[in-house]
Amino acid sequence: MTFLGIFILGLIQGLTEFLPISSTGHLILAEKFFHISSNLSVDAFMHLGSFLAILVYFWRDLKEIWDYKWFILLAAIPGGIAGLALEHFVETYLRIPIIVAFSLIIMSIPMILGEILGKKQEDIKDLNYKKALFIGCAQALALIPGTSRSGITISAGLLTGLRRDIAAKFSFLAGAPLILGAGLYEGLKLLKTNTISLDLALTGFISSTIWSFLAIAFLIPFLKRYSLYSFVIYRIILGTIILVLLI
Repeated sequence: MTFLGIFILGLIQGLTEFLPISSTGHLILAEKFFHISSNLSVDAFMHLGSFLAILVYFWRDLKEIWDYKWFILLAAIPGGIAGLALEHFVETYLRIPIIVAFSLIIMSIPMILGEILGKKQEDIKDLNYKKALFIGCAQALALIPGTSRSGITISAGLLTGLRRDIAAKFSFLAGAPLILGAGLYEGLKLLKTNTISLDLALTGFISSTIWSFLAIAFLIPFLKRYSLYSFVIYRIILGTIILVLLI
């Protein structure tokens, strides 16, 4: 793997981790169609950059966030359990373009339903344990490449009545424990097995941090004014193109 390759992977990871278009799916596609090699451990390590971006962006809100720490932890539990139980299965059987293509298309349906059925009126103070758990169960589906952690959790947030920007904010916060846990777990494995050199790992980390921050800074203000439909259109078009290319 070259420095340019790992920088591009960090760019893809950073932008698509928070935009509702699937980071894992795009990383798999980059490997398949542009021959930029990656694997689950490399992807997860770059998640540490995304976690740092969350801390930096929400630094001023840490006091408010602390008030909702139990909701955030509750929303992280289903995804954490699913990740530990299904890591090998996902790595072995699901990290393929055909799964990504179908997931990009099919998992656009919750985003559409969120826009149609969601009241989009409630603030974060209207969260409760039931809503947090519902969002957490939706987050577990993000293990399927092409789903998008942010897409499925924002959609779940909309279905509980949250405003778009608040749903996005809670989506990022609810994903933070999983992003940190996966990054540390896979990152340690990565360095122990010498799969990637430290300088390359740091390049991916820095790239992911920068692009993750920019993605968050773009998406939350965007969702105050606009719907998810532009991302739905992108997902469906990309999924269709992949299917055509594979056929």
